[in-house]
Amino acid sequence: MALQCKIQTLQVVDTEYSADAVEWCPVEGWHNILVCGTYQLKKPDGKNPEESNKPHIRLGRLYLYHFEEQIFSPLTEIQRLETAAVLDIKWCHVPVAEHPLLAVANAKGAVEFCCLTGSEKNSCKFKPLCSVDLGDECLTLSLDWSTGRKQGGSPLQLVSSDSKGRLSLLSVDESSPSVHIMQQWKAHDFEAWIAAFDYWNTHVIYSGGDDSKLRGWDARVSPMAPVFTCERHSMGVCSIQCHPLRENLLATGSYDEHVLLWDTRNMKQSLADTHVQGGVWRLKWHPTQEHLLLAACMHNGFKILNCQGAMEENKERCPVLSSYVLHNSLAYGADWSRLTLKNPLVLSTEMPVVHEDEGATHVDLEVHNLKIVYESPTATFDVLLDEDQTPASPVQVEGSFDFQQPGPGGDGSNTKLAKAQRETSLLATCSFYDNVLHVWKWEISQTISSA
Repeated sequence: MALQCKIQTLQVVDTEYSADAVEWCPVEGWHNILVCGTYQLKKPDGKNPEESNKPHIRLGRLYLYHFEEQIFSPLTEIQRLETAAVLDIKWCHVPVAEHPLLAVANAKGAVEFCCLTGSEKNSCKFKPLCSVDLGDECLTLSLDWSTGRKQGGSPLQLVSSDSKGRLSLLSVDESSPSVHIMQQWKAHDFEAWIAAFDYWNTHVIYSGGDDSKLRGWDARVSPMAPVFTCERHSMGVCSIQCHPLRENLLATGSYDEHVLLWDTRNMKQSLADTHVQGGVWRLKWHPTQEHLLLAACMHNGFKILNCQGAMEENKERCPVLSSYVLHNSLAYGADWSRLTLKNPLVLSTEMPVVHEDEGATHVDLEVHNLKIVYESPTATFDVLLDEDQTPASPVQVEGSFDFQQPGPGGDGSNTKLAKAQRETSLLATCSFYDNVLHVWKWEISQTISSA
């Protein structure tokens, strides 16, 4: 039994500023909307001696895109908003006052909220709603909504972390909408890089900091004290995501280049430990294929991990199914789309694949029928292979994989499909110093050898 993986780059977009966050809209009916956040440090020009001592200015820009599946340029820019530098962006998973709602973490220590307005999906616009200031001279570093399982009915909340090591629990009034800080507390000694809800019990919040600590908190307990403190990561913890389809499962990543899976009922020992050869800035579970985990690995591109063995067979490592290394700089932003693609993967593209032999790692890069050219401050990337070149055979990864689809209630219960099933996913990734956003397809299929 073997898994075959293919990758096709659809579009490369110049974001002008350094790109560090990208999110597909999860709200039903708006899945073709993509937003990208940027962060640019502007130095004083140095011409005026009086300005040389001024602090650097952190500029940002928010891009709104519409995706339409076609061969050429499927991504169209709808709107751009000049703002303070953006460090994180997160869509609320359910509509608020009948509109998609986006939260933006910025370098001024605030969380800003924008809603999408307009009936035409390709002509919608952001409408700024409100903002909340988290305190003195800090950067807002991360955000997470309590709605990860896309279930309504509970009070709408948002958690944020900041450069002062604090967490802030925000309450959102859906009727106004308005936002206020419910609780704020010191969680880490240095930067609190990441905060995330337990989507199955939203009273529980997880956080990771530059002090190398992973902590859990119960918002019902006052004064705030951690439910647990884990020092399994050897460097700063900068990514956490609770699984929206599988209860008690948590993924964490760190500057130490390891992705850890946890059963939240036992935070003393991780379920699996995977070395991904790069600091793990973001982790995203696939919205429907519960075994797939996307990792943004900073200096080592983006990786798709198969966590099935760790979930079901007690395997201590999650194999890397595919690596995407067409970015020239720090891999920061990454997200899966919930769109159902109509067209199969057109190009026969084998790239990039990580082979691991006795601890040594190397990357094979072959791109067929595809030209990508862009320049960055660090290097120039140019790949061009003739269309009449013999297509590469699909990537083969030994193992098994259950293709799944959400149950009738959309509650994450899954039904096994035909064994020869093929699954195609749409992804967006962005990188920092080369100022680029990539949109790409990833296809996985399972074949069974005849006896």
